[in-house]
Amino acid sequence: MSPADADAYPGPRYAVFGQPVAHSLSPTIHAAFGRALSIPLRYEAIEAAPDAFADTLAAFAAAGGRGGNVTLPLKERAATLCASLGESARRAGAVNTLVRTPEGWHGENTDGRGLVRDLTDRAGLDLRARRTLLIGAGGAARGVAPALLDAGIGDLYVVNRTGSRADALADALGQPGRVHPRYLDDAGGLGEFELVINATSAGRGSGLPVLPRSVLANRAVAVDLNYGEVAVPFLSWARAAGAHDVVDGLGMLVEQAAEGFALWHGVRPETDEVYRQLRSRNALLVTAD
Repeated sequence: MSPADADAYPGPRYAVFGQPVAHSLSPTIHAAFGRALSIPLRYEAIEAAPDAFADTLAAFAAAGGRGGNVTLPLKERAATLCASLGESARRAGAVNTLVRTPEGWHGENTDGRGLVRDLTDRAGLDLRARRTLLIGAGGAARGVAPALLDAGIGDLYVVNRTGSRADALADALGQPGRVHPRYLDDAGGLGEFELVINATSAGRGSGLPVLPRSVLANRAVAVDLNYGEVAVPFLSWARAAGAHDVVDGLGMLVEQAAEGFALWHGVRPETDEVYRQLRSRNALLVTAD
């Protein structure tokens, strides 16, 4: 982003960074929040490869950038580029929301709060004491795990194809008696779970993790942090396996965006109307957040 670009669009700038990011719903969501609250803002989607993210972010700040969202595959990288981290970002080791300060970027992670709010307020679920299986140990999983623990879930089993990633997430969470890292291939021997969360990007083409139906307890809830076409494989498996409820990540996306908007503008927008409008377009959605 050049100084000429900044001159063309004066005033504070906001953006979502990722790769891919062209189909991100974040510009639509934040524009709707701004209209509803009469807060003018410019919000764009910026493609950024991991090895170029530091330079892209520095150029954005120099051109008037005041806040940003971070999506795959940059959330963990973003945490290393921040001058300070909020508690949720520190615990997660991943950042999805950036706030510009005089000292540099301050990183927050609103994914977990967004997920918990969607599951409890919108879906009406009681998360307390639910034995939980978290599939994946990357930035998405890191973002939601602390908030799930804070919401009162029971034991949390983190399964991942690479065991060292699951171990690292469990270590970061700091609750060894409650958080249990395992290999993905061992999931079938871990018993039943009341809450099963897919935090992988398998629907993007890397292959859906093979899970036995036995992981789903009676009246289990299956959640995919993805939405739209990317969430179809996991949620289809969950329905066929007998999950009582299935939830995709669209509500979490809207709720985490509202949390980030509040960090930038000091007021949290209402989310129901934006969620309703996006849900009506669900068949056309892909995941890029």
